[in-house]
Order: sequence, then C-alpha cells, then structure tokens
Amino acid sequence: MRELSELTEVDEPAWPLLEAELRAAKVPVEVLDADPGQAAATLHRTQVTVRSYLGAFLFRTGGALVDDGWLRVYGSPAAHNDRRLPGLARVNGYPDAPDPAWRPAGGLVVAHDVLGGVFAIQGGTAEETGLPGSPGEMVYFAPDSLRWDAIGAGYGAWLSWVLAGGVEEFYEGLRWPGWRDEVPSLTGGEGLSLYPPLWSAEAHQDLAGTSRAVVPLGELLGFAKETSLQLDGVDPGFLGDA
Repeated sequence: MRELSELTEVDEPAWPLLEAELRAAKVPVEVLDADPGQAAATLHRTQVTVRSYLGAFLFRTGGALVDDGWLRVYGSPAAHNDRRLPGLARVNGYPDAPDPAWRPAGGLVVAHDVLGGVFAIQGGTAEETGLPGSPGEMVYFAPDSLRWDAIGAGYGAWLSWVLAGGVEEFYEGLRWPGWRDEVPSLTGGEGLSLYPPLWSAEAHQDLAGTSRAVVPLGELLGFAKETSLQLDGVDPGFLGDA
C-alpha cells in the first residue's frame, strides 16, 4: 500500500477547484466537516491521491447532502455529524485494518439518494463485476427499474455535474410536488419508501398520489434487492451498507 504522504503530497491537488465548485453549486449543498484523523485513515485505506476529486473529497469533507439531502455523497466520517451521514468506509464495508488485497466486490458505492438509488464506481470489467460500463466509470442502480445503468463519466466529472445542477434533470419524473418539504428532515441513514413502489406502473401514472413513509435506508436497499430477485431473478449485487 502507498504511504499516506504519497497520497497527500502531490502536485496540483484537486481541492481548490473542487472547493470552488462546492461554493458555486447550482443546488443546495451542505458539506460536513471531516475529522482529520478519520479523513487520513479513509484516504489511506482507499488508496487514491488528493489529485483526484475522490481523494480530495474524502480528505477534506465528511460527506455532503445535496439538494436538501435528496442525494448523499459519502466522504470521511464527519467531525460533527448531526445528520448521521455514514462515511465511505462504513458504507462499503472496509476491513477493520488496511488490507492491500481488499477490493469492493463490484463497485465502490459513493452516494445514495433518498429513493434508494445507488451511485458507484465500477470496480472492474463488466464480466468481473456484473455491472455495466468500464472500470472507473460511474454506474447507477435505479429504484424505478431495479437495474444498473452506466453514467458515461468518471467520479470527478460526475461530481462536477451534480454540483452544476445535473440532478434536477436526472430525477425528472421521480419527484413529486412538495418533495422538498419532505426530504430535508431525513437523516443520512433514512430514505422514503413509496407505495405503490417506484417500479410499478401505478406509481408512474400518479407519483404525487403515492403514499410515502420514512424508513431506514438499509431497509429500502434490501427491499430493492429482494424485489429484483423475485421479479426478474437478477441479483443487483452489493448496494452499500447504509
């Protein structure tokens, strides 16, 4: 494994540019402060440099709540975490001690949305992981289709797109009038369960008419996994430990 100094003492670190994008974001963004010790440990275990957006985000933040918490982007464990947003290491089940042989089984989960959607970095070839896209490409598990889709960009470009307001178009058709009144009160470990469920025709015909309940995000992810297996016999794989 590379030493921490090899990951942090680099030319052209990404943080100045990323920080400017966070400040100028086109959607509301709450950035949590990182605990320095935890941030260093997370970066070391992830083995990326701060020249990358992923490394800079892990080293400098305790995660971010985007668009009033609709999207939760994971960083290091936060210094003061009133919203109970887990860190990237916990979400991905990192081993307790640094292990150079450890790799995520499929993709590295970097964000969840309030509906149980999952953003991950493809961890290998499609044949190796069962996920679409190329190694290093962002992929999304959609709660309305129960399928993974390739985004067509890496983590840095994806995060810039999110901050530039791309989530508004991305979630068109999955938001109902008044959603912004319901989402901000949720913690980072909670999501919204809709009935009829998002993958049903009934939900798409009248999204505003669905009933919505606050549930643990892990429960929402587990339900999506079970439903995918029952309906199509397809195991979506690891969706993150929320």
